[in-house]
Amino acid sequence: MTLSPAFLDELRARVSLSGVVGRRVKLSRAGREMKGCCPFHNEKTPSFYVNDDKGFYHCFGCGAHGDVIRFTVEQEGLGFIDAVKALAQEAGLAMPAPDPRAAEREAAAASLHDVTAAAAAFFAEWLAGEGGAARDYLGKRGVTPEIAAAFSLGFAPDSRTRLKTALASHGEARLVEAGLLVVPEGDSRASYDRFRGRLMFPIRDVRGRVIGFGGRILGDGQPKYLNSPDTPLFDKGRTLYNLDRAGPAARKSQRLIVVEGYMDVIALAQAGIADAVAPLGTALTEAQLALLWRYAPEPILCFDGDAAGQRAALRAALRALPLLEPGKSLRFATLPVGQDPDDLVRSGGAAAVERVLAAAEPLIDRLWRSETEGADTTTPERRAAVLARLDAHAAAIADPAVQRFYRSELRDRFYAQFRRPERTPWVKGERSTPSPGVLRTRRPDLRAAMVEQVLTACLLRPALIDAGFEPLAALRIADPRHDALRTALLDAYAGDAAPDADRLQSAVAARGAGDAAVTLLAAFRPGIGNLGFLRRDTPLPLAAAQFCRFLDALVADARLGDDIAVTNAHFRTSMAEGDFAAVRRNHEVRAELADGEAVNGAVGFAVINE
Repeated sequence: MTLSPAFLDELRARVSLSGVVGRRVKLSRAGREMKGCCPFHNEKTPSFYVNDDKGFYHCFGCGAHGDVIRFTVEQEGLGFIDAVKALAQEAGLAMPAPDPRAAEREAAAASLHDVTAAAAAFFAEWLAGEGGAARDYLGKRGVTPEIAAAFSLGFAPDSRTRLKTALASHGEARLVEAGLLVVPEGDSRASYDRFRGRLMFPIRDVRGRVIGFGGRILGDGQPKYLNSPDTPLFDKGRTLYNLDRAGPAARKSQRLIVVEGYMDVIALAQAGIADAVAPLGTALTEAQLALLWRYAPEPILCFDGDAAGQRAALRAALRALPLLEPGKSLRFATLPVGQDPDDLVRSGGAAAVERVLAAAEPLIDRLWRSETEGADTTTPERRAAVLARLDAHAAAIADPAVQRFYRSELRDRFYAQFRRPERTPWVKGERSTPSPGVLRTRRPDLRAAMVEQVLTACLLRPALIDAGFEPLAALRIADPRHDALRTALLDAYAGDAAPDADRLQSAVAARGAGDAAVTLLAAFRPGIGNLGFLRRDTPLPLAAAQFCRFLDALVADARLGDDIAVTNAHFRTSMAEGDFAAVRRNHEVRAELADGEAVNGAVGFAVINE
């Protein structure tokens, strides 16, 4: 479904952001905003602000930021369209009419949900009644009746037609479409029950609706586990078992654990570890990784400690590489050899599992070990092969910044373990041709002076804080005194509907940043040489625009500085043409920042040669 920007803007205007957030967060009035403890990370001191006028929330602790739609997506675990539908219903706003074919598909899906729900009830009744073999198996695995009920476990009788007969009122075609009946190919024999003589695990979507099943055979036979086929409701490559229950738990714990199977998830839940999911008999897919990152920035893969489990973990790491973004990665927990999470829970309880999870290693460590442990590096050619494979892993990452950091760190590790090759010193060229390897970020004292001007402007003209609230919050400040002053300014402004300079400075002092404020104000000299937004004769709208451009330039330049540092370091190692071109491009971008209007023509960005 395609939604117009106008419709989404109307939705945001009609729904109270603080009302939606207030269902999950206890909010209190803080001037023009609302304030509370952040729902995205554990904190005791509130740093989460909701601004109804501007329609956004922001946490100064973890950086979470968004509007009412994003909050609903993140906190309710809904897809974008489902979140919009829920908010539109709350606001009494009619959704744009979908095309007739989409409406037909939605109606068909709704009827299939009725079929799968009826099948889950059928299996649960059989487990409670004639499913003694399944109950015995659960008892041997230590699964209590309460946990079995919580996960709606069931039993499929060993019959070709029991389910077909019991659910006949839904129609044979619907049962086939839901994946519950099998129609033999190439002959005229009647359809029959897909699941027979199996312990049944209902699979739910993020809204808790049954969309498919997994079944474990209890006697002899193959396959050991059987999943529903892909249906209009169920796509095993886009589904994670237990996400409907683990998602809300993950929001509180700030982690999401990925294990291999249904029983691992259930064993962890019984031990009190509720934030675990499992793929459905296949390697993690790109779609499943995207689902995981919606709930946690670094999901923990906790696969079995045997060779197969470790190979599966490495496959997941390689599949994740092209998808990595700043702040999004994976971690890997290594279980004791021969044990899975279920074994570990039964032998050591939740504490043993938590110890393994706490020792989870970052993705880059898993890659490094996979290429270097046991590798033959006795000759230069073999060492070069290892380096080539490490570079290839880094090259697989699509995000340019993450790719550069990976390449740089992997090469640093390589040269720390193996002797760095000797290089001919770089000979400087003409000044008109910037010399790669000698470009620096601008002098720290100049950036510090620019930050001081920003903070001074906030102290003198508090309305500028409102104009530049978001970039000011994102600004990187090296001096801890000035960083504390920035935090105090934002906090004080958010707590006062319309502070003047004197009230703001008093509020800053009350928050422990008074000395830094006094020092800046004492050093300030009014005059025409100041930046426009620092001059009292500059009209506020113009000053606000200048202030925001200045802040945006500072934030962008800091990010560019990171890129330059990594690119230069990599070039010094590789001396490759491609890396030289990257150095030149970064230099040109910084030069454009220096010459542009972003800093209001008053202060340049220095790029100097050694």
